[in-house]
Amino acid sequence: MTIKVHDLKPAKGSTKAKRRVGRGIGGVGGKTAGRGTKGQKSRGRGTVNRGFEGGQTPLHRKAPKLKGFNNPFRVEYQAINLDTLADIFDGGADVTIDTLRQHGLVHKHGLVKVLGRGALDKQLTVHAHGFSASARQAIEAAGGRVEIVPSPWGDRRPPARGNQHTNR
Repeated sequence: MTIKVHDLKPAKGSTKAKRRVGRGIGGVGGKTAGRGTKGQKSRGRGTVNRGFEGGQTPLHRKAPKLKGFNNPFRVEYQAINLDTLADIFDGGADVTIDTLRQHGLVHKHGLVKVLGRGALDKQLTVHAHGFSASARQAIEAAGGRVEIVPSPWGDRRPPARGNQHTNR
């Protein structure tokens, strides 16, 4: 005998009929049909949407819309211009991030970028994390050298700043 799909059924006793409630007082589920008495969940629709607060203005409508986006991986540089370097350092000097910090030109932490404001007529070797195109061109035109210092996190993206609520 071959079994066909329409012949399949569960084993005897393994399934029970669904309990039919609200069919009169003779059965167990009569009158209130297991819903208790009164209240929103005892009535016809009997469900409330997610976030429904009983008619009070829900929290998601009270909270303002937050505009914009805060990128936790943003890389911020401390800028230093060529005219500042020309004022402080002599010709032939080796300008490193540590010497900039000793002179109080940049903060203790963070990346340093050299920008091209001002003129440079001294031969300097400048070490920094970044250079604008005009700054690089001006330093090399004055006979100096540009040395790019690698970022502290390597070739990957920077670590996230802030906390878990930064991007909300």
